[in-house]
Amino acid sequence: MNNMPLRIEQYETVLFNANLNPLGIPESVKCAIKENISSIVKYPDIYYTKLKKAVSEYVNVPLDQVVMGNGSTDLLKLFSSLIMPKKALLISPSSSEYENVLKAYNTELIFYDLDEEKDFVLDMDDYISALTDDIDVTILCNPNNPTSKKIELSDVKKLAEACKEKGIFLLIDEMYIEFLDDYLEHTAIGLVEEFDNIAVIRSVSKFFAVPGLRFAYAIMNNNEYREIIDRITTKNNVASLSAIAVTDMFKDEDYIKESRSIIHTERSLVYLAMSTSKTIKLYKPDANFMLVKLLRDDINSADVALHCNKRGIIIRKGDDIRGLSKKYIRLCFMNPKQNDLMVNTILEIV
Repeated sequence: MNNMPLRIEQYETVLFNANLNPLGIPESVKCAIKENISSIVKYPDIYYTKLKKAVSEYVNVPLDQVVMGNGSTDLLKLFSSLIMPKKALLISPSSSEYENVLKAYNTELIFYDLDEEKDFVLDMDDYISALTDDIDVTILCNPNNPTSKKIELSDVKKLAEACKEKGIFLLIDEMYIEFLDDYLEHTAIGLVEEFDNIAVIRSVSKFFAVPGLRFAYAIMNNNEYREIIDRITTKNNVASLSAIAVTDMFKDEDYIKESRSIIHTERSLVYLAMSTSKTIKLYKPDANFMLVKLLRDDINSADVALHCNKRGIIIRKGDDIRGLSKKYIRLCFMNPKQNDLMVNTILEIV
């Protein structure tokens, strides 16, 4: 029997652990699905002309550099099957999904530990020094999850060059990059033209708050891999409704603009409000979520999570994240009213 106390019913459950855009589903997506529901009686267009054009225009790359998949994990598996890496270098802490995917390919995993004393900021020169000739792939999450730290484009380029010299394929996961204030100055998509040993993966799940559409794309300029992908992937692997909805979504400029505005404001307000506490340490966020360390000896992440759960607030505990511990929590930024409740609730217990 589950002895966990039930949350107080007057509170709406809010997923502060999901890192989704607080604006929710774009109206363009709702309209596209309603108006095109009959499309599910037909198989998708195997060429995805409109969808690929929408992606290429959104990120400003040629059509032939676009690779599409059913979510970022699907693309991680695709590239792993292409590379078949015997050895990989991964950053810790970072997304556990990289480890999960690579283990399925019997890849030997080497972890590069970010320095807590340096606020988990990546030292690129030191990271590059950890690259050895027997490594086949490395994965960079920019901005990093769960630390919410961005990586400068100059450092990403330096890493791409080092990987090129050593014959290492570099996967760059930009799941959260659109939440950055200056994301166009940090995206690595512009490097694809210069380097054929990199692929930049983007998902629509977080920024557009549509994880159920199951769509992600990668930008790559490698003819050999492209030919293999064309041969081995299912031609109509993106659902009809998803293709139509995403096509319209990328053109929803009002939603995109409002999203950046609310995240910029709420990120600053939440950080300032929580920085008044002397019993927690905040790692200044760049993305739409923040890492927090609990400094009191008698409080751990399970205590905070349980306290928050009673008010319908679901946060991410750091217990099972490699490189973190039960002294860490991660939370994302939602709408102002929800953020106020979350901040006040956490500060009550920490």
